[in-house]
Amino acid sequence: MIIITLSRIFHHCMDYFRFRSSSSGGRSTASETDHHQLIPRISRKYRSLSFDSGLRLIASLSNNHQRIESPTRLVMSSSVSNSDRKIVTGSAGYILEDVPHFTDDFPDCPTYPNPLQDNAAYSVVKQYFVDEDDTVPQKIVVHPNSPRGTHFRRAGPRQRVYFESDDVLACIVTCGGLCPGLNTVIREIVCGLSYMYGVKRILGIDGGYRGFYARNTIHLDTNTVNDIHRSGGTILGTSRGGHDTTKIVDSIQDRGINQVYIIGGDGSQKGAAAIFEEIRRRKLKVAVAGIPKTIDNDIPIIDRSFGFDTAVEEAQRAINAAHVEATSFENGIGLVKLMGRYSGFIAMYATLASRDVDCCLIPESPFFLEGPGGLFEFIAKRLKESGHMVIVIAEGAGQDLLAESIEESKTLKDASGNKLLQDVGLWISQRIKDHFAKKMTLNLKYIDPTYMIRAVPSNASDNVCCTLLAQSAVHGVMAGYNGFTVGLVNGRHTYIPFYRITEKQNKVVITDRMWARLLSSTNQPSFMKHDDIESNQLVGEQGTMKW
Repeated sequence: MIIITLSRIFHHCMDYFRFRSSSSGGRSTASETDHHQLIPRISRKYRSLSFDSGLRLIASLSNNHQRIESPTRLVMSSSVSNSDRKIVTGSAGYILEDVPHFTDDFPDCPTYPNPLQDNAAYSVVKQYFVDEDDTVPQKIVVHPNSPRGTHFRRAGPRQRVYFESDDVLACIVTCGGLCPGLNTVIREIVCGLSYMYGVKRILGIDGGYRGFYARNTIHLDTNTVNDIHRSGGTILGTSRGGHDTTKIVDSIQDRGINQVYIIGGDGSQKGAAAIFEEIRRRKLKVAVAGIPKTIDNDIPIIDRSFGFDTAVEEAQRAINAAHVEATSFENGIGLVKLMGRYSGFIAMYATLASRDVDCCLIPESPFFLEGPGGLFEFIAKRLKESGHMVIVIAEGAGQDLLAESIEESKTLKDASGNKLLQDVGLWISQRIKDHFAKKMTLNLKYIDPTYMIRAVPSNASDNVCCTLLAQSAVHGVMAGYNGFTVGLVNGRHTYIPFYRITEKQNKVVITDRMWARLLSSTNQPSFMKHDDIESNQLVGEQGTMKW
């Protein structure tokens, strides 16, 4: 605990020295008043040191800061990454999961005044530099005696930067599947580097990770990207797989690239972590930042990823079409398959937004077809009551019911390493038709809008999200942070270590209130078998479920 405290005080002191040495280039100057204001701040935060002890410590550091080594930090090994985890602890159970910084590997790295202090666009902003102590809690719902818990470093511009604008050669790469907003993120990274920091040399990597060593680069400037946000897809092209860490870092080193912005999902972020590790092993002064891209919203920690709102909005068109088809025919069923390989967020939110859906099936909530309480029984009941029905199913739902097909292809994977899924939409459509064939006339229409949704440009909400993510990534890289993914946590943009993004997937919690809201909206059963309910002790003495 003492080591951590001294480490944090060291950072405060060094920030103070940098501020004093650079005050002539800023909008305000340090004075003796600043000196005396700094000491109480440290003393209050670290009560193990008195005011006088803190003053003596700063005086000592002031005389000897040139020969002080990089501060000691609490180190934990990571099963995901070879780099050290930077964990800072404080009072009342405070934990900061920090991200790497240039000063970890280059203690004497020079700094420069942030160009934003002379930027006319920021002249009216009261306080545009983020305080070095600002952090964002991962959980905001707490009890009176709860520990403060895990925090992440707040994103935003810092007073000092670690790159001179003319020395920057940045590159941007898009990886994995398409998602609404890719072009907007590309545009805003380019505009952020150009307009805010005066960077002129920016490259686009053509065709995903393999483009580093197998394709030519694309020169990007504000004119090139001016209107690309109006189009879907990515102007840089993308691909799955092709990740060869050694070849990629060789290309980065040979080209003289010193800033790498990687836009991709969890697999691409794992690749970004590997690139960062190799760059660090070679002791290259190259910053690597990730912008999380997943239309399924399955990346943990963050509130949501860009493109998700657009996907939910576009899914409404398919659901509306299914509703029209279903209501226009006797015993009409409209079946819509939406994206969601392992996480059913799009299906869940699209169902809640529509209000026309009678049944929503997602990977996290098992269901069965035949027998009491099964899907077929519910379909018959709903058709008898209203004469039509709309079903929304996520692509990863019901895969356990395709046991024979999965057995044949369970080892097959795509280029990104994802297990190839069977088309549950076609399968369940045929099963429904076969089951009711001799019982009633059924009119079932199956709609799969997957690729239509992926290819559209982002909506207004996602455009704002893309802009803030891109600018936050640029601010972080220019401030010397490295090996991080930028993401929205409880409404604030943060810098998150790669290992937290890649350690697991975000999934719908079916015991959470949001899923309960959906069940109450559709009035569908849980589809849990009676044996499963009893084994999970969810049945009370009278046989009712304890929710």
